[in-house]
Amino acid sequence: MIDTLTAVMTLLAADEPRNTGPEFGKATPLGLLITVALLVGTFALVWSMNRHLRKLPESFDRDHPEPDQAADEGTVENVDAENADGGKPDKPAAGGGAD
Repeated sequence: MIDTLTAVMTLLAADEPRNTGPEFGKATPLGLLITVALLVGTFALVWSMNRHLRKLPESFDRDHPEPDQAADEGTVENVDAENADGGKPDKPAAGGGAD
């Protein structure tokens, strides 16, 4: 297999370059169109992100965290009441494994 690969590489290296005329390597209008479309898309994404970033608050610190704390305390109390027997659940785990 390596001999075949070496033979193919030798043939490709010995092959003369194609398309070396006066038009070789020049860009087409399609390339310009794709480049402009990518630049417009990038500009639109940056503009949109800036609009969204302007809507963000200066800081995410909570001025009045009391409502959040009340909701958390209610959740914590329910968990403690259910696991009053030392934190072991009444039912075995869904996986069926032993403790």
